[in-house]
Amino acid sequence: MAKQEVSFFWFRRDLRLDDNVGLFQALQSKYPVIPVFIFDETILERLPNNDARVGFIHESLANINQKLSEFGSSLLVKKGKPLEVWTHLINEYSIQGVFWNKDYEPSAIQRDLSVDKLLTSNGIQSSAFKDQVIFEEAEIVKVDGLPYTVYTPFKNKWLEKYKSIAPVPEFDAVPYFSNFFKSDFDFPSLEQIGFTTSPIKVKPHNLKWVANYNETRDFPALDSTSYLSPHLRFGTVSIRKLVNWAAKKNAVFLSELIWREFFMQILYHFPKVQNKNFKSAYDGIEWRNDVDEFKRWCEGKTGYPMVDAGMRQLNETGYMHNRVRMVVASFLCKHLLIEWQWGEAYFAEKLLDYEMAANVGNWQWAAGTGCDAAPYFRVFNPDIQQKKFDEKGVYIRQWIKEFDLGYGQPIVDHVMARDRAIATYKAGILK
Repeated sequence: MAKQEVSFFWFRRDLRLDDNVGLFQALQSKYPVIPVFIFDETILERLPNNDARVGFIHESLANINQKLSEFGSSLLVKKGKPLEVWTHLINEYSIQGVFWNKDYEPSAIQRDLSVDKLLTSNGIQSSAFKDQVIFEEAEIVKVDGLPYTVYTPFKNKWLEKYKSIAPVPEFDAVPYFSNFFKSDFDFPSLEQIGFTTSPIKVKPHNLKWVANYNETRDFPALDSTSYLSPHLRFGTVSIRKLVNWAAKKNAVFLSELIWREFFMQILYHFPKVQNKNFKSAYDGIEWRNDVDEFKRWCEGKTGYPMVDAGMRQLNETGYMHNRVRMVVASFLCKHLLIEWQWGEAYFAEKLLDYEMAANVGNWQWAAGTGCDAAPYFRVFNPDIQQKKFDEKGVYIRQWIKEFDLGYGQPIVDHVMARDRAIATYKAGILK
């Protein structure tokens, strides 16, 4: 019996049917489209079995599957190593083409190259599309073709290019949904994938504060954040729709979206930054890397209320306010002289919105080792940060229940730690 000729669309960091470039292109093909998602075992095996992000992915896929059922279709969900899954699918179907959206992280690039090689060797064409950014790869570069390593000129070039095409075209695939492969694939439960439900949940995004974002964004007690970052990370929202909307609402909010793309470009052009200093001159710094002090930082028991509140918020919810992230990161690297990779790895484990480019970029910014980073001699004073941004202690009391009962002594004296950090950096920076 001849196998039915089909195309595939491979969902990854784009968990939506709305304004999805690769999906839109797949549905233009003359073959019915099977939408597939692969729970990658090489990623899953590093996670706890109640990881909230896996639960959010599963929930998002269930929503997609429910919508597909309205068109007589369904989502094919697999678990395994992508290369092995695709080998199996090639044997099972007569695949005429595979479509996906690009991912710019180093491991994802290698994954896609290996899958493309497998498909090509079987006479199958793959097609990859830009979807999770407005501008990618070499679209925003200097006159000489080299990538920007300073944010402001990157932002200016980005805005100039955006304004020349604004609004960015969006891709409405709904008229082509009849081209989905007619199917009723079994949708696995979270338990069948090997995971359990987490008490930590991804919150719905909320854009009501965006108009006043520049006025409210630094005050954690206001809870005025959009909660967009996990949705951007997993692609449950369209970056094109968001940027077109933000460009009309608030320039500072838009600039944060541009920072996201800046760090993605840095990771793409300089993949070493995933675990090495962008500025190699900082490789000579002698970090203290005290294990006990790192543990106290992780648990939110440093004796500095702003630091501890942030870490407890992270541990309990998977979120941390952006202003507080800067404070806790600076504290780890400067006050405790623990290298940024330790903090980056802990954030990667805990953050619901973990995205390598932004996480690495911001940690290196705080440590002073990255591109366009804070200078090494800038050492945030956590107490001053608290007085400026949580003067009445509302945010602190939310996360430190024992705060008014006599809070613990600071793990380190600020003045001593600041002087020690500056001296250590000076001595360690390679000439």
